[in-house]
Amino acid sequence: MNNDNTHAVHWDAVYDVVVVGSGAGAMTAALRAHDQGLSVLMVEKAAEYGGTTAISGGGIWIPCNDQIEGLGGSDSREEAQAYLRATVGEEYDPARMDAYLEQGPRMVGYLAAQAQTYFRAVPRYPDYYPEREGGKPGYRTMEPASFDAARLGEEFQRLRAPSPATLIAGRIAMTQVQAHTILAKEPGWLWLTARLGLGYMADLRWRRRTPRDRRLTLGNALVASLRAAMLARGIELWLQAPMRALHSHDGKVSGVLVERQGRPLNVRAAFGVILGCGGFEANQLMREQYLPSPTRAQWTAAPPINNGDGIRVGLEQGAGVALMSHTWGAPTVHVPGEEKQRALFVERAFPRCIMVNGNGQRFVNEAAPYPDIIYAMYADQQRSGANVPAWLIFDAEYRKRYPCGVLLPGSVQPDSKIPEGWLDKVIYRADSLAALAGKIGVDAAGLEQSVRRLNQQAAQGVDEDFGKGASLFDRYYGDSNCRPNPCLGPLERAPYYALRIDAGELGTKGGLCTDADARVLRPDGSVIEGLYAIGNTSAALMGKTYPGPGSTIGPAMTFGYIAANHLARQVPIEQPERVAEGATH
Repeated sequence: MNNDNTHAVHWDAVYDVVVVGSGAGAMTAALRAHDQGLSVLMVEKAAEYGGTTAISGGGIWIPCNDQIEGLGGSDSREEAQAYLRATVGEEYDPARMDAYLEQGPRMVGYLAAQAQTYFRAVPRYPDYYPEREGGKPGYRTMEPASFDAARLGEEFQRLRAPSPATLIAGRIAMTQVQAHTILAKEPGWLWLTARLGLGYMADLRWRRRTPRDRRLTLGNALVASLRAAMLARGIELWLQAPMRALHSHDGKVSGVLVERQGRPLNVRAAFGVILGCGGFEANQLMREQYLPSPTRAQWTAAPPINNGDGIRVGLEQGAGVALMSHTWGAPTVHVPGEEKQRALFVERAFPRCIMVNGNGQRFVNEAAPYPDIIYAMYADQQRSGANVPAWLIFDAEYRKRYPCGVLLPGSVQPDSKIPEGWLDKVIYRADSLAALAGKIGVDAAGLEQSVRRLNQQAAQGVDEDFGKGASLFDRYYGDSNCRPNPCLGPLERAPYYALRIDAGELGTKGGLCTDADARVLRPDGSVIEGLYAIGNTSAALMGKTYPGPGSTIGPAMTFGYIAANHLARQVPIEQPERVAEGATH
């Protein structure tokens, strides 16, 4: 609905700002707007808050953050710009990127000082393409500090639970740094795993309350910390309150139509609406309209809540869109009983595995950044017609040592503990590569040839075909005990296993076009007054690529901060008739 008759609308509630969505970007916008004297309402259509951020790694990619020098690293605006130009390419928007690079560190400082939301720069987590000009071996990615869930009180029950894939045994929280130590099997990893497990089990009082870990990490910690800051300020959050439409008058957005408890409510937004309600990965019709084929909503690793609502209402207001055929792609696997698929972030980097198409042919560096895997799958699909899905193949030694998407390492969860009904439906097993190929419908001769080729290269430690292990990023999650290449090892011990790999994503990249103040733009570049978009509701700042860990949440939070700053500048110095927060007619 595009209601261009605001003066005839009966307003059920009036606020200065309405924020749609409850991820980290939306929460940052709400906090910043409130702290500059604006009344704020946040509306979230789900029964839980946190959006996609809550199930994510929670990291933010912030070049030139103020912790780098103290950790022994270095960075500069010029290096960051050079890296981003080399990575983002033709979609590089100088004005938006400069705003991000300037305001990102300020956003981090603001949250630490005013909201007690803290981040730590990770010295060893490299950019995704560290060898490119301006790339760094670490420091730019920051992870949220751990958070005690008890601080939220009953509000903890409404926090979206983390993805089981980010937890030890689906229960025990770990930070990004701890996860790297454990998965790469660095010195002390066994003791660290035991310590985390013992700490979880010893928390008897909390165990009687919930199986969820009191110690929140990653995206759950970030959302919980921001929510605690909102609670301290009394910022209203309406759950189960989907946005149905925007109101506008004379080309300016003036409010939101919200459904709450089955009742339509017209909410006035005196200065603006900030859309931070995600992309369209759960909307099958939009996927078929915009994304490469084939595509399925079931393949996503995001919660099934993002239906493109913000993009839809923006289009109704005449907004332009961009990057609609692109995603924050990630290979995903199906786990029975879970609401979403699991993304394979680290498993591909381990030795003794290979990713193949339906012809049994290898087509990609398995350890590459996850969006590159999806681009490679679709490129190979165009060439061969035999990709999407692809298959991750590994041997018994891999199965014993490493997690494999749906299962813990075999040393912890042997095949006898595979859930009933999963074998040869979720994870496939056979005593020979030929037999395994027959079970999954892959060309046996092609698979055997691909494995033979990989094994020859593994003996030398050099992947001549796709360069697995050549990049510092590849090696980050490799097995530190595997030499000379921590990512390359032979598949030579039966039985052999296979996982179906779908062309999933963490979210869609396409969205509303915005300027350096996060204002939504029409196709001709003119501004739709009173309307802002951030996160995956906006067209991705990073274009078609993914420069480093946290390149989704970092811009979402930064432009939430920027949008709130811009809104505050629109407020007249004297407002004798300004309506107090939550006032109703």
